[in-house]
Amino acid sequence: MAEGKRRRLAWLRPPEAGPGGTMSLGDHLRELRYRLIVSVLAIGLGSLIAAIWYDALYQVMLRPYTLAVQMLAESNPNLDPTTVITGVTTPLILAMKVCVVAGMVLSSPVWLYQVWAFIVPALLAKEKRYAIGFLSAAIPLFLLGVLIGYYIMPQGISVLLAFTPSSVPVTNLIDVNDFLQLTLQLMVVFGIGFLIPVVVVGLNLVGVLRASQLGKIRTYVIFGIFVFGAAATPSTDPFSMLALSIPMSLLYLAAEVFCRVHDRRKAKVAVPADA
Repeated sequence: MAEGKRRRLAWLRPPEAGPGGTMSLGDHLRELRYRLIVSVLAIGLGSLIAAIWYDALYQVMLRPYTLAVQMLAESNPNLDPTTVITGVTTPLILAMKVCVVAGMVLSSPVWLYQVWAFIVPALLAKEKRYAIGFLSAAIPLFLLGVLIGYYIMPQGISVLLAFTPSSVPVTNLIDVNDFLQLTLQLMVVFGIGFLIPVVVVGLNLVGVLRASQLGKIRTYVIFGIFVFGAAATPSTDPFSMLALSIPMSLLYLAAEVFCRVHDRRKAKVAVPADA
């Protein structure tokens, strides 16, 4: 009976890897399904918790707009921006978007660990500390990216609205749904962008990437980061692009330095072992 119960509950556990972390294609797909289910459930639970404080979250998400209006009142007092909500179902969709993104932030330790566990399905006992190091770096960086995306939003809004012609009185009608969607996208993009160097370091720790390889592609990666910053930031203003691209470039350089130090230590350890 105990064996039958274990079989019925087998879907609640990821498939076990073979010697050296090897897995068949079917086991990889089953593990991916498992990691996705756990991540979605964690985000769903976080979203339900965030829904309890939706009114407070709504005020927090509209604060960039309030600050942008104050900036415009000083620089261009002729502008008259006003927020509106159009559509019957828009308030419900708006609440769901805000709660889901808040749920992603609250559950970030869970789904970040699932990402790491999927990348490295089987770690040796001495290498499991890498998972703790990955989470210790990934969670603060993800939250830092989210906060930077939130705090640069007022400057981006004021820059974009400043292009409104001041020669003729115009009322800027800002759809709350579009504005909050823009803010949420910017926060998520910044959070994910700040995770890329952590993934690079993780791949180096498990032997997939070497520091010499990172050095060879450094110029192309930094160029790609600025292209990514221009394409990924939905506000299309230069402040958002630079606020994402410059920190990502610095984090990539820091990741490369860390990988070089790790590779040198690994080489020093390997020489006595070979001798």
